[in-house]
Amino acid sequence: MKPEILVVTPLHAPTLAALECEFTVHNLWTAPDPDSFIRQVSASVRGAVTNGLVGFSRGRIEALPELEIIACFGTPRGTVDLDAAKQRGVIVTNTPDAITESVADLALGLMIAVMRRICENDRYVRAGKWLDGPPPPGREVRGKTCGIVGLGRIGRGIARRAQACGMSVCYHGPREKPDVEYPYYNNLERMARAVDCLVVACPATPATRNLVDARILDALGPEGFLVNISRGANVDEAALIAALRDGRIAGAGLDVFRDEPRVPSELIAMEQVVLVPHIGSSTREVREARGEKLLANLRAHFAGKPVLTPIA
Repeated sequence: MKPEILVVTPLHAPTLAALECEFTVHNLWTAPDPDSFIRQVSASVRGAVTNGLVGFSRGRIEALPELEIIACFGTPRGTVDLDAAKQRGVIVTNTPDAITESVADLALGLMIAVMRRICENDRYVRAGKWLDGPPPPGREVRGKTCGIVGLGRIGRGIARRAQACGMSVCYHGPREKPDVEYPYYNNLERMARAVDCLVVACPATPATRNLVDARILDALGPEGFLVNISRGANVDEAALIAALRDGRIAGAGLDVFRDEPRVPSELIAMEQVVLVPHIGSSTREVREARGEKLLANLRAHFAGKPVLTPIA
């Protein structure tokens, strides 16, 4: 008899298809009343599948008395209640992967797109406006300074790419990195005044919530650009909208938002903003690798073997 699992949120389609073949799948994400649905299947569900953004709460864990394993597609960052899982003896797995290069690629793409007005000019051509004359020029990337907030693995990947484009690099974080030569700023406002493009690449923590606020945006100034590929909460979205509306910064490239997938209509209406739907790790290659690891963890557990990548 196939083990029964609860799939919390839609995943990579081939991964979902493989789960349907190997397990009895209960799709929570299609249920009109999720709480009622969980009560209906609670006596038989032994595994749960989620992703790093949605996670799995203490309430959900407690609602499934037969739960043995939570398999996460990606890496949860505070979204799975690990304490509750440990108290219940529930195994939690993730799919550690090399998304550094993928996210860094996107950060560079957003930087170039907003500074060179690529998306804006795409709309210009499609609207037939080129027939009436050339569009306004963009800005050079080469020769500019890129300031990175958070010089972890992704931040370092962004730094390498920015340098390859002829940019100077500096960074801000809670502490100076002893193994890099980029100039370090312990004061974010001071760094924002010194750069042409500010790239937010730090984790979301209570300390980084609204880290980039009106004060930092004003320091970046009317010639400066903001790129955020970290988490929406790291930027004060209302302050960003006001700064863009008033011309206090030149533009923004955003992969993340405060209330995803809802994006403020003010941002959608702005020509000088490039918007993408949280696609930093959204490549076919990354999705396939995550799916294989998630399936391997579930197969191992239900075969009575140790899981491959436990986190709790």
